[in-house]
Amino acid sequence: MAAKDLFIAPVSTKADRSAFVDLAYRLNASDPNWVPPLRMEALELVTPGKNPFFDHADVQLFLARRGGAVVGRISAHIDRLAVAQPAEQGMGPGTGNWGLLEAEDEGVARALIAQAEDWLRAQGMTRVLAPLSMSVWEEPGQLTKGFDHPPTVMMGHQPQRYQRYIEALGYAPAKLLKTYELDITRDFPPLIQRIVQSGEKNPKIRIRKVDKSRFDEEAALILHILNDAWSDNWGFVPFTDREIAYAGKKFKPIVREDLIMVAEYEGAPVAFMMTLPDLNEVLKPMGGSLFPLGWVKLLAWLRRPKVRTMRVPLMGVVKQYQSSRLASQLAFMMIETIRRAALANYGASRGEIGWILDDNQGMNAIAEAIDSHVNKEYTIYDKSL
Repeated sequence: MAAKDLFIAPVSTKADRSAFVDLAYRLNASDPNWVPPLRMEALELVTPGKNPFFDHADVQLFLARRGGAVVGRISAHIDRLAVAQPAEQGMGPGTGNWGLLEAEDEGVARALIAQAEDWLRAQGMTRVLAPLSMSVWEEPGQLTKGFDHPPTVMMGHQPQRYQRYIEALGYAPAKLLKTYELDITRDFPPLIQRIVQSGEKNPKIRIRKVDKSRFDEEAALILHILNDAWSDNWGFVPFTDREIAYAGKKFKPIVREDLIMVAEYEGAPVAFMMTLPDLNEVLKPMGGSLFPLGWVKLLAWLRRPKVRTMRVPLMGVVKQYQSSRLASQLAFMMIETIRRAALANYGASRGEIGWILDDNQGMNAIAEAIDSHVNKEYTIYDKSL
């Protein structure tokens, strides 16, 4: 059908919202590397009142239809916390976003992106950074390298053709996000081992596990370090108290005390590293549903997770120490401590670190020093409106 047969309308009903979510499962069903999220979580992501992102963002979802059939979707949104950030850090005044793009073909994608741009202009935005689905803390960027293997937990996977669609509309790369893969069955290089051993002998340094019995307190501590450590990073948007509570509730079932470390220096917490067993390995066969027997398998896995891959989604060192040798030493010590636990307690053989900004020299150097290599890249694009 011609483009004139395409009808795009805002999502306005519960049925529309369900159709918005369901489309991703249909369009990606034939991709062997797409991991279907649990449908209830996918629906929660785009539902005001459930996802605290809506507390500080204006969001409009759109559906594209042909002949009554849903053939595409997109979200357009303005994160008021992002707009309030300094422009030199990537976001800033006048910057809106779109994300959650799914389209049957290029014509649908072009029409949806144009619709999102029009909506952003009408709200006074002069620039767009995209795709962000929906916050920078969720699934930022379009996959541009690593289409040949599934993503780990909390990472996105989009068809390669979307990259062509986006770039054909005048979008230019603004930032590259990288993930690093490493074989955790191998010891780290001798130099790194010596750095770790030196730190283990230093009485001023303590690497400790989180205490799950004080979960809320530990989660608040980690998010406090994160907000400080990342506050000067490109694209940074601070977590709100509601988002901290929401993230804690969401992560709690897969949090393992021996996989999340807090580094203390002279008695003060100054760094952390969060590692998660790759939940995607158990979710992928479920097709997005816990029924009829998926919930049994998931509960069994949560009681005693065994995985091939561990992912490090978040780590940070407070700004006070970021330019010091202590920062890298603490990072290596936490990585090594978690590596040992992952091997001994979970049967893991592979690790993934990221995402990491392409210009984050410190973190890229740490990843390279432990013989890891880039396995996926995600691009966030920029365009003036």
